[in-house]
Parts: sequence; structure tokens; C-alpha cells
Amino acid sequence: MVVTHFPMNQLGRDFAVGDIHGCFNRLQSVLDEMGFDPAKDRLFSVGDMVDRGPDSDQVLEWISRPWFHAVRGNHEDMAIKWVERDQVHEWYRMTRGDYLGNGGAWNLGNPESQQREVAEAFKFLPLAMEVETVGGLVGLVHADTFGNDWQQFTAQLQSASATDVAEAQEHAIWSRRRMDFYDKSQVEGVRAVVVGHNPVDEVLVLGNTHHIDTMGWHRGHFTLLDLATLKVRT
Repeated sequence: MVVTHFPMNQLGRDFAVGDIHGCFNRLQSVLDEMGFDPAKDRLFSVGDMVDRGPDSDQVLEWISRPWFHAVRGNHEDMAIKWVERDQVHEWYRMTRGDYLGNGGAWNLGNPESQQREVAEAFKFLPLAMEVETVGGLVGLVHADTFGNDWQQFTAQLQSASATDVAEAQEHAIWSRRRMDFYDKSQVEGVRAVVVGHNPVDEVLVLGNTHHIDTMGWHRGHFTLLDLATLKVRT
């Protein structure tokens, strides 16, 4: 589904994690340290699970875990575009150089059949997720909403109009508009929106949009945001 809805977790806790970028082993260490219980707790990824780090080849295993849920980020989108490069106009093609420059070497080294398997798995990832919590609905998307109304945004992602879908999808996966303009406007119809995509030293809240890519894949730390309390576990 393009937008996936999750009911309230009646057994344990729900956390969102920022961009993983192929550092699954490091993330697992953080989960172990905080006592994450896969029998009760759920982990929601805001995308960009692959490229740059050493463990990108674990991604299919992680997205198959029943307690782990992810949206499609721009790095997942690049893996799809690479496989589909011969199906689009040359202006829109993902070139080998661009893919390598963005950390895609792990996938380019795979057999073509495996590249296609990865791309197909990424195509099934939702573009947005929404999670019921005791405090209200929390939305998750990789980059940004299109406009400041969650319900309108998710409706546009599922529109019958290809133009509308493409516009909303571009914002969901690639946009940096909110960060570029330091936009503190509220996104209506949702308690909070949780995003990655833009690296920050510490969690940055603009309006009710929480930017949580604190560069656990680089020299920073993984942020685990408790969706019920909107408080950070690092």
C-alpha cells in the first residue's frame, strides 16, 4: 500500500529511527542497549536504509522482520531507478556514476537478478505511514509532506491522477523545502510528522515536524523517537 496505517500498540512501545544507511549492526547494538523487545515493541524507519554503510546487504532481512516497518527513502528510490534506467527518458535516468557517488557500490556489485530483487522489495515499501498512539496520530515520511495537511497529502499519494501522485511522491521522497526555508508551520490532521533525509546534529522540530536523521550512519548517533511520548532515546 502507498500509505500504511498501524493501530495502537497494545503490548509494547513504538519507536521511529532516522536514516540507517547500511549501519544495521550499529543500530542493533543501540536496540540491545535500550532493551528493545521484538516480541512487543515496533520500530519504524523513515527510509534511507541503504548505501554508505557496511551492512546494506542486510536490508531484505530487516524489512522481512514483523516488528520492523519502513517507508521508501530517496536511496531506496535510487535502487529502483537504477534497475529501471532503460525504461525512462535519458534526462531522468540514474547513471552508474551518480549511483556510485551516493553509496550504491554495494548494490552495483550484486548480480543483476539480486539488484532486481532489491528494487522490487523497495517498490512495495509505502511512501508514508501513520501510527495510532495514545496522544494521537503520528505520520512518518522520508523527506516532507506536500502541503500542510496530512490527510490531503496522503489522499494525493493515492490519487487516480498520475500528475498528483508524482507531485506528492517527489515531496515525500526527495524534498528539502521545509528545512531549506526553516518552515515552522504546523501539519494539520496529525499530532506529529517524523522525517529523516536532512542530516542534523540533534533532533530538530519545525512546527510539529520532527527531523531525526542524527547521522548514526556517520559520526553522529542513532535517534530513537518514542512515538507515544515524542521523547528521544539516544
